[in-house]
Amino acid sequence: MRYAVIVSDQARQILGQHPRFLAQADRRAVEKRFLEEFCSLEQMPQGHPFFGTEFIPPYRYHKRFAENCFLVLYPVWNDTVYVDWIVDCRRDYPWLLK
Repeated sequence: MRYAVIVSDQARQILGQHPRFLAQADRRAVEKRFLEEFCSLEQMPQGHPFFGTEFIPPYRYHKRFAENCFLVLYPVWNDTVYVDWIVDCRRDYPWLLK
């Protein structure tokens, strides 16, 4: 089974900011790697653990680390994956790392 992957406008905006921060010289290569990460969610999105924090309802968002420093948060509904957030873990988000 293949899942549809929908990336929210907010996540796209965040994604557009990250490549500049990651690799100013080769932005297209970084964007390509992120797209590959999203495509991998088409196959088995439930294979990644749930994201748990006191501010978000339990069992709502799955989490996946991308490029060793970005956290991708997404719910899965029926046969669709909704990428809602991309978080730069190099910034100070101590509540995310619990």
